[in-house]
Amino acid sequence: MKYNTKFDKRVNTKGVEDMKLAKTLSGVGIVALSALTLAACGNSSSKDSSSSKATSSSSKKATSAKQTAGAKLQDGTYNLEETGYSHGYRAKVGITVAGNKITKATYDYVDKAGKSKTKDAAYEKQMKKVTKTGPKEYIPALAKAFVAAQANTNGIEVVTGATESSQTFKNYAQQLVQAAQAGNTATIKVANTAKMQDGTYKLEEKNYSHGYRTVFSITVAGGKITESNYDNIDKSGKSKTKDAAYEKQMKKVNKVGPVEYTKALNKALVSKQNPAEIQVVSGATHSSDSFILYAEQLINAAQAGNTKTIMVDNVVTE
Repeated sequence: MKYNTKFDKRVNTKGVEDMKLAKTLSGVGIVALSALTLAACGNSSSKDSSSSKATSSSSKKATSAKQTAGAKLQDGTYNLEETGYSHGYRAKVGITVAGNKITKATYDYVDKAGKSKTKDAAYEKQMKKVTKTGPKEYIPALAKAFVAAQANTNGIEVVTGATESSQTFKNYAQQLVQAAQAGNTATIKVANTAKMQDGTYKLEEKNYSHGYRTVFSITVAGGKITESNYDNIDKSGKSKTKDAAYEKQMKKVNKVGPVEYTKALNKALVSKQNPAEIQVVSGATHSSDSFILYAEQLINAAQAGNTKTIMVDNVVTE
């Protein structure tokens, strides 16, 4: 996605407004739903809570949980790169998979001469002055986190002060996971600075988690998102928003349910256009994170004009 301002702003999940010099966003996760604490999304091993802050303990639990659905990563090297320069840089991300595990992750922003953003002393100094972190810190931190999280990209924690960069990284990480599941080693090209092309763009999860899977579509007209249809459905196609028992139990624990957060997230995307500006719905943190992640991927599809339905072989754990 293209940003026209030098500093991008977003209130992070701790309620602190992060500012960053150059654009970037983020990947999906894997959500667990227990009888006592309901998760609001079907693709993470962590549960939604009233707190929007992810913890390292939940990440460790996610990576150690038993996988019950979702294709294994196929051995090989997978790469993704942006085609456009934003504020003089474009992202390049790559992973190496061996023994069905991510053994190495590379991530960087390079200028037209191929120079890394981590070598831009002026950029580093100015960003750290504003956000207390810079490319030298957040770039290696996110690459390291990807290896630790493996296919559970929602387990990659946002780096404070680099919220949007973290979100973009998670988005790209998720796309690489999908490529590795399919064994598709062709470099993924992201037309990050292109305008969205008119049309309807769809994404669906393949696997059910706690009886539901995500279906999501956006409609673009005049280069703008005019409609957002995000939902979670059961095997009969019934929306989670129609599950009265689920709604009641989740609201009892988290003070919010599918009826509320589904509507709020869809409305926010049409209003904001930029997923990075969407506020996490309190009590539905992981659903909000997954919504933002999938919205980013749909926007990438709209930028490319690719109306083929994106099928996500989402990892489900127990």
